Amino acid sequence: MSELEYIPIEAGLMQVISAEMAWHYRIVPRSQEAGKVAFFAEAPTAAIAEELEVVLGQAVLLQAASSAQIERTLNKYFRRAQSSQRQATPQAATVRSPATEDFLFQLIAEARQLGSSDIHIETYAEKARVRIRIDGLLVERYHLPKSEYPALINRVKIMSGLDIAEKRLPQDGRIFFTAPDQRRFDIRVSVLPTLHGEKAVLRLLSNDTTNLDLNTLGFHANDLTNYLEGIRRPTGMVLISGPTGSGKTTTLYATLKLLNQESRNITTIEDPIEYTLEGINQVQLRENIGLDFSKALRTFLRQDPNVIMVGEIRDPETATMAIRASLTGHLVLSTIHTNSAWGTVARLVDMGVPPYLVATTLNTSVAQRLLRLLCPHCKREEEFSTSLYPRRFHPFRPVKSHYLAAGCDLCYYTGYRGRQAVYEVIPLDAELADFLKNENRDVSSLLQQRGIVSLAENAFALFERGDTTLDEIYPLLFGTL
Repeated sequence: MSELEYIPIEAGLMQVISAEMAWHYRIVPRSQEAGKVAFFAEAPTAAIAEELEVVLGQAVLLQAASSAQIERTLNKYFRRAQSSQRQATPQAATVRSPATEDFLFQLIAEARQLGSSDIHIETYAEKARVRIRIDGLLVERYHLPKSEYPALINRVKIMSGLDIAEKRLPQDGRIFFTAPDQRRFDIRVSVLPTLHGEKAVLRLLSNDTTNLDLNTLGFHANDLTNYLEGIRRPTGMVLISGPTGSGKTTTLYATLKLLNQESRNITTIEDPIEYTLEGINQVQLRENIGLDFSKALRTFLRQDPNVIMVGEIRDPETATMAIRASLTGHLVLSTIHTNSAWGTVARLVDMGVPPYLVATTLNTSVAQRLLRLLCPHCKREEEFSTSLYPRRFHPFRPVKSHYLAAGCDLCYYTGYRGRQAVYEVIPLDAELADFLKNENRDVSSLLQQRGIVSLAENAFALFERGDTTLDEIYPLLFGTL
């Protein structure tokens, strides 16, 4: 490579900015004087100059350079670190006037474009910031002036129809937002009083059901067959378990989309309604006026439904009503918080449902988790050592090498890009039902004979193929100790 193909940098200028900042802003240091620093930039805009001035505390001058020169220079002088699994996140941009409606509009539009599920606007003793959740991980995007933070919170309250004078109690609201591409979607807003001021969390709820397809969510072939058999039965229950944020609701909506036919009456009770499905009667939970899951279920039974979806079975009364609905000729879909598919059985029994009723009504029990996938642009291969496994864990198959999350611009320096669900599906047949009626909880050997693939093994297969990291599947491996 000749000297003309990149921009030479003096040794003393290498410490002006970090490698992460150089790559993030696509800039190269040119010179530095007292209180002033100059850069070559791929896109020398006033906004970038202003952000750099705040971050560096100096006046900044930008001069244009070709994209090819910037790329070659960055690769020569600011190589990305490869010694650690994850690079540092680049400096968040500082916003000087966040209270304007334009900033909030741009923030929501940006979060939507990046596929974010939540926006966190929060304040502390010394700073205020905005973070957005991408692929389940919060990424800091903006710093805000403390003096203008209350005005931004008021703007959020006004847009979501909340009381701007109330600063002592939590408030919940909703924003109906139209993106620049003219697509409309809903935003659920929660405002919480904290020690240093109010915090706002905006949950972006998508109305786009285009990608809701059971075939693309991550089911293995045998698991998908077992699941489809469960939801195609006219009566009974199909329950999906997993922690908050594991994708249970998405699986339920994909199921409803498949079942949504003119010949079926489908009714749901949800909190919140995350997708709008044409042809399905969707009811928003309103506990403040007495409309909870169990009361809605009682009413549903008088609405001649074929399929009932309950957002969550969280108490004995709802569990009893769901069992009753499944016994009287309805298919009931719901979620429940347990750690495994068979743990759903124990949870229902703990709620007071007799084991024989669980055996009679439960068609299929599903456990689900969401795993982040490695960014294909920056992941790096490394020789694997079995010492990285949890103690006493016996691997399903030997692994010679694995991939680590490095981090780049395309994945916001997280090392991950996108997520995929992993499942464990247990169809309750006659033998398992008898096993359950006898209240014998140690069912692992019988499940293995049935060919049921566990959550841990499905997650291990993703790791084995180089699609995710050991860090992502590590918690699931403890279930196999």
